[in-house]
Amino acid sequence: MKIKDIVNRDIVTLTNCEHEPIHIPGKIQPHGFLIGVTADWKIDFCTDNVADFIAVSYTEALGQNFAAVFGSDAQQQILDYLNTDKIQDAFPLEIELLGKLFQVSIHQSHGIYVLEAEPHFPDKEKLADVYTQTIQFVTQMNQTKSLKDLCALVAEGTRKITGYDRVMIYRFDEQYNGEVFAESRRDDLEPFLGLHYPHTDIPAQARELYIKNQLRIIVDVDYEPVPIFTVDDKENKNLDLSLSVLRSTSPIHVEYLKNIGVGATLTISLIHHDKLWGLIACHHYSKKNISPEIRLAAKLQGQFITSQIDIRQSNDEYVSVQKASLALEQLTGLEIPLLQSSLELVVKTPQILDLSNASGVSIVSRDKIYKNGLTPSDEKIIKLIELIGNENTNSVFTTNNISNSFPEIETDSDFAGCIYHSLGNNDHIIWFRPETISEINWGGEPEKSIVKDKNGLHPRNSFNIWKQIVKNQSTKWKRYEINAAIQYAHALHNQLIMIMLSEEEEKYRTQSEILKETNSELENINWISTHDLQEPLRKIQLITSKMLTEPDVVSKESIAASLKRVSKSASRMRGLLEDILKYTRIKNAKEALQLVDLNKVLKSTIKELQEVITQKNAVIEFENLPEIHAIGFLMQQLFMNIIQNSLKYASEERTPVIKITASQEPVIMRHLYKVHCHWVRFSDNGIGFEQKYAESIFKVFTRLHNQEQYAGSGIGLALCKKIMQAVGGDIHAEGKPNQGTDIIIYFPCDPEDTLI
Repeated sequence: MKIKDIVNRDIVTLTNCEHEPIHIPGKIQPHGFLIGVTADWKIDFCTDNVADFIAVSYTEALGQNFAAVFGSDAQQQILDYLNTDKIQDAFPLEIELLGKLFQVSIHQSHGIYVLEAEPHFPDKEKLADVYTQTIQFVTQMNQTKSLKDLCALVAEGTRKITGYDRVMIYRFDEQYNGEVFAESRRDDLEPFLGLHYPHTDIPAQARELYIKNQLRIIVDVDYEPVPIFTVDDKENKNLDLSLSVLRSTSPIHVEYLKNIGVGATLTISLIHHDKLWGLIACHHYSKKNISPEIRLAAKLQGQFITSQIDIRQSNDEYVSVQKASLALEQLTGLEIPLLQSSLELVVKTPQILDLSNASGVSIVSRDKIYKNGLTPSDEKIIKLIELIGNENTNSVFTTNNISNSFPEIETDSDFAGCIYHSLGNNDHIIWFRPETISEINWGGEPEKSIVKDKNGLHPRNSFNIWKQIVKNQSTKWKRYEINAAIQYAHALHNQLIMIMLSEEEEKYRTQSEILKETNSELENINWISTHDLQEPLRKIQLITSKMLTEPDVVSKESIAASLKRVSKSASRMRGLLEDILKYTRIKNAKEALQLVDLNKVLKSTIKELQEVITQKNAVIEFENLPEIHAIGFLMQQLFMNIIQNSLKYASEERTPVIKITASQEPVIMRHLYKVHCHWVRFSDNGIGFEQKYAESIFKVFTRLHNQEQYAGSGIGLALCKKIMQAVGGDIHAEGKPNQGTDIIIYFPCDPEDTLI
């Protein structure tokens, strides 16, 4: 019978170290021995050191039936153990082999039963003691709230149970770079808490083994590996030791441990949602072994962490999640008019930033950008949307490093991260976060985690703190922040659709109203043509006819009086015709809106009306007025008509006082589905009117008083209404009989939001 060892002698190089076959080293650590048995109980694998533990050599054991070497009783005990409901990786089999007591861990590897025997611990800790310590730990665990506090408690508890010099809770990020999240250590040891380690310290194949085999122990880093021998009856024969307790360690990892001065280690995997979340890493600065019972207790500590990760992370984020949920609820519950201009109010609402803890937000709709907080320039926003659209087919895109995703965009401290969501129809919403400059302390320079010299490949031997300054990044977006942003983006998308439908409906409604108003205006013009214009014309005809038919009867004084009456009637006709022309001119005005300073308009109006103001002994009080987008000469006409109206209807019982005030506070005009950002109020103490006439006074040729009391065409306030319609604004009146009248004019937020 030919025998060979299965030691893997492949040389690890820079090109293959990430693929080192650490699961088939072909050798074990020497604190125990290994036997591999086939399904028919033939000993097919055996380690070189078996004779160090029992009175048989590997050459005597290989190829033999298990019962022939160890006895049928031992074989039956193993069969009974395999057929029980015990958790075999938790409770090894206590068995006597050739007169010596061992604790044997058993697992199956590709049809081979792998038996790993370690000498029975004569002074092993009793399970009752471990149970007591575990109960105490659970009591303390329930008193912790955060995940960090729990990990600190586990580190302390694991060190008490195992007796290792240092216990660390090692947490991975998305790239599997590690951070020492919690630590318990001897007082004389330097702290590692908070240090980061590159992903190359634990390569991918090692992480895979940590998932398969959740406990790994190295008793003495200075051990001499023990080769595994087998019957040479197959080519490339090997033994997968992924689940092995005694498996020998990669020489690079052994050198790594020696470089940091470690003598023995115990590593427990922390598996969360089937991924390697972290490790419990126990270091001892001399050789150390612990019993299977203590290993089990330490493994249980890891399960305490993994069972609590979701709960503790949820608890840590609970307050923030509640804040985001409340902001989303408030934001979606706002009663905002179905108008495109309402996006100005939406973007200024504080909750739109609170829901994702952003520093800025921009909504892009119909080629207009609405912004709030710290945001990039409009040009950068458009460029960012274009790049996201080219690179990303999904409607959602998030990053905490825009410059890394899109080097074409020159970022600054105001924005480094974003959450983007497409709203359809070329509309978009983007939340922004500023740059957060951070400092990371690495346990040695991460770029030099593996070095090569003339003697081959080695792990780094310097673990001095290496500081890295990270720029061009924002704080990372948490999942609940992204979810809240997505939920609101869907709500905003629906709102934009409703705005579009409402505007179409409003468009047809407005056209109908304009048609109705036009017909009413035509009827009124027809009425004024047949009544108000006919009345002064009849007077002129009557007077001139009498003067022509009775020239001898009419005296010079009578002629003069008659001519004055003719002139007065003609003036009235001329005034009516001029008002009609003004009215039609406004209706058809096409001048472009310009920025108009209402302070200049008011001063010019007061100057032009100074004679009437002095005659009435009136007082004009005013404050600073805003600049608005309008048509200059129409604003002059508007102010002239409103002030003239107040002077005309002044009370004879008191000195006329006209107060003109202004505000830039947004006002929602619900009856028009509009948002206005400026308003000006003209308040007088004149004769006033009943509020039920507040709408009718703005109708063309409507008068509340007869011609004898107050002269005029009745077109003045109708002219004001038409002017405000021309600039997309609105006008309202509030009156109280014998107390006065308030005329309020409103200007739109968007200068393009006009009705004509």
